[in-house]
Amino acid sequence: MKFIDEVRIHVTSGNGGHGSVSFRREKFIPFGGPDGGDGGRGGSVYLVAQASLNTLIDFRYQRRYRAENGHGGAGRQMTGRAGHDQEIKVPVGTLIYDDDTRELLGDLRTEGERLLVAQSGRGGHGNLSYKSSTNRAPRQFEKGAAGEERNLRLELRLLADVGLLGLPNAGKSTLIRAVSAARPKVADYPFTTLYPNLGVVRVATHESFVLADIPGLIPGASEGAGLGTRFLKHLSRTRLLLHLVDMAPVDESAPAANIRALEAELAAYSPALAERPRWLVVNKSDLFPEEEAAARFQQIREALQWQGPAFLISAASGAGCEALVYAIWQALPDLPPAPDPKQTEDWGDESDEDEVLEDWQGDDLDADWEENEA
Repeated sequence: MKFIDEVRIHVTSGNGGHGSVSFRREKFIPFGGPDGGDGGRGGSVYLVAQASLNTLIDFRYQRRYRAENGHGGAGRQMTGRAGHDQEIKVPVGTLIYDDDTRELLGDLRTEGERLLVAQSGRGGHGNLSYKSSTNRAPRQFEKGAAGEERNLRLELRLLADVGLLGLPNAGKSTLIRAVSAARPKVADYPFTTLYPNLGVVRVATHESFVLADIPGLIPGASEGAGLGTRFLKHLSRTRLLLHLVDMAPVDESAPAANIRALEAELAAYSPALAERPRWLVVNKSDLFPEEEAAARFQQIREALQWQGPAFLISAASGAGCEALVYAIWQALPDLPPAPDPKQTEDWGDESDEDEVLEDWQGDDLDADWEENEA
């Protein structure tokens, strides 16, 4: 199943039902009168967070949603039935923007959380509401109000406590396999990971944290090289970044230089994300004898003048992973929460939209909408 993390949809709430014009006509009652009931309200449109969903792929096939219209009023003062609300299920962690005003409407972070995105139309008054001492046989009625229409942009951002950041083939997927039950693909070629993965790291009974693995970055990513920075937004909710580096890259590049290059790409993408707490994790210590691996690890720290926490591990053999996991678990309670999403962040130009929706090229959007309407 493809991982789709950004879509645009159109929602319309139901129109209100019209009021009724009716008069009592009953045997043995000489004076009748108006008894037209009010119209029912239309249905509203809600977005509901559901933990069992992890992608927005369903919106690739249906992009227009409409709630039911309210029914009209009737005689004998009967109010019309209200239209059914339309509930649209989205993954937990979805941001909802108004696509026209770029306003952030909501952020669904918990299971079952609901957000009203299109208010229902109000039902119209029947002629009974216009009865007065001077207007005893009113024939006025009110039409139901039209429902609200909105173009929405849905953006999925994974909910994770810790994020993995590094070059391709640094061992990010191997690490998440070693410390959690997640099983992302691992292979000996770059860009094995093509979409983000989440893993729950269990430290003790009822104690765990969530680790996120995103596709590897390369120098020039902020300008579109490789997979670019398309998936960096999934690290925006994390409270801690683990900068994973291969201590012996196959291209014989300097690990310290690779780290500085990715620091520059991170700062170019988001200065706020670049200031997030970041730990250095040097991987693949199993490729060298213990003393040589420790010496290389110290050289990397000195070249970077690294002052923060640093760990030497082997994701393949598991060496050092347990100490890393417990250090993260102990540090998380004292780390600041991830900042709330800003109203105008991550809004690209039209070329960004074309990249996100490249899988939809060739689809007849209007035809799909007309089919769904039918």
